[in-house]
Amino acid sequence: MNRDCETDRERLLAIQRSAENRDVARAAQLAEAALAEGLEHPLIFNVLALREELAGDLGEAERLLRRAVTLAPADKPARNALGLCLLRLARYEEALEQFDVLAAADPAQPFVHASRGNALFSLARVQEAEAAFLRAVELDPQQAVALAGLARIASYRGAYAQARAWARRALERVPGYPDAQLSLAAVELGERQPDAAEARLRSLLAQAALSAEQHGLASGLLADALDAQGRTSEAFAAYTDSNEVQRRAFASRFASADPTARQYADQLVEYLQGTESARWRAAPPSSGPGPAAGHVFVLGFLRSGTSLLEVILEGHPQVVSLEESESLIDSVQQFMQQPQDLERLLYAPPATLDALRSAYWRRVAHAGVEVTGTVFVDKNPLNTLKLPLIARLFPQAKILVACRDPRDVVLSCFRHRFRMSAPIYEMLTLEGAARYYDAVMRVFMECTRLLPLEFCLVRHEEVVTSFAREMHRVCEFLDLRWEVGMSDFAPRTHARAALTPSTAQLAQGLNAQGVGRWRRYREQLEPVLPIVAPWVRQFCGEAIGAGLRRSGSEAAIHRASRSGGGAS
Repeated sequence: MNRDCETDRERLLAIQRSAENRDVARAAQLAEAALAEGLEHPLIFNVLALREELAGDLGEAERLLRRAVTLAPADKPARNALGLCLLRLARYEEALEQFDVLAAADPAQPFVHASRGNALFSLARVQEAEAAFLRAVELDPQQAVALAGLARIASYRGAYAQARAWARRALERVPGYPDAQLSLAAVELGERQPDAAEARLRSLLAQAALSAEQHGLASGLLADALDAQGRTSEAFAAYTDSNEVQRRAFASRFASADPTARQYADQLVEYLQGTESARWRAAPPSSGPGPAAGHVFVLGFLRSGTSLLEVILEGHPQVVSLEESESLIDSVQQFMQQPQDLERLLYAPPATLDALRSAYWRRVAHAGVEVTGTVFVDKNPLNTLKLPLIARLFPQAKILVACRDPRDVVLSCFRHRFRMSAPIYEMLTLEGAARYYDAVMRVFMECTRLLPLEFCLVRHEEVVTSFAREMHRVCEFLDLRWEVGMSDFAPRTHARAALTPSTAQLAQGLNAQGVGRWRRYREQLEPVLPIVAPWVRQFCGEAIGAGLRRSGSEAAIHRASRSGGGAS
């Protein structure tokens, strides 16, 4: 059928005008009518995808945007929108691929660098993200997405004056811009103005056009503001709202996974319980040392104090570190796709283990860390699940295990916003957080029984209340001499490449504000307290705790574990 080009052009202009006026419903209505009459154009699919995104159906939005990109591969808005949709689906590498295509085609476009910045930030490549945002602002000083991205990075670092300046510039360009408002709310919280943050966030949440990600972040920050005002019940309701938004957004990806993160941890426990210690201790010896003079893994569980331990150790002149990188991924793919794969790891030939060690050190080097002659600290809380790999690949490594009152850990995991992954999805409910914590701790206890590794438990509560004593003990375990500069960790935090929920707090120095916070939420935590009760006895009981803290041997840890075990 011959089309009337002028009529089609007028249709597309009408759709574009409605979209630019933020009348998404009207734009989508016009787009549907045009599509029904046979008009296919990337703008039409882009507008329809935007409506689906706002309705929470990211899968349908992706389908529509892929039609747009297939129809017109060179259409920049459609490819950019596809990349942004993939970002919201937590498929960050795929999103970056779309933005890289755009950057290669037209590196002078400011929005391309802004979009790349968002993808890089989501991949925890913060320095690259900051550079991309700065490049966008260099090309266009009013590029609101990049300005808001710079505000977000600064707020995460606790650089509140800088964050406020970037956010205000974004709002001058786009009044009411949600991402900039979120950064200003974070600044107000950081500067202890929770009432101002609350007012800003309630106004923001009243808007109808927030994305699921923006709604979740705003609800989470509102909960923080209410928590800071001591309004515990209201805060808990807001945390729940924030998490439910994320649960709905990511359900299609994580809820039906086979196995889920917790199911995998449970299966790993079952496998380890059926394995004899003698088999692991009699396994063929591993080969020689790597390029580092010393090797330390800092693990435990999220929100247990691993970031604090790492940033303190970074102050030692002999120490370099790498935060939460998946440097063991090659080994995981080969020997931990399912727990039974560890049977093959037990008797893997030296050449295979050497290749995996080399892959590990290549990934460390690719992350920009020069380890030769240093004590290398690899910090990743959930490397706890990978202890069997660590034991076979790096038997000489020392293991620092951060622990904290499990009730505070579970509450903190529920309260904080993390980059989404299968384990993080488990923690969007209190019960999910408690059961996943329990499963990971049971893996840890079984590993102390099986593996010939040197473990040292470090209680977060003692680090923040008896800093000098605890850190001298940690240094002794690591064969390091205590250096005075290790205690001055707050200034170093501002310059760190990686950002975590702990970064802004660490930038303020040592404090015990989070110790015992769970007591304020005792009523809300009541249903999950039986799940973590064995671990409370394990890590908080006076006699047991003292025994664990004073011994780095796996035997002492295992003897203590017999008093509790894991709840199921």
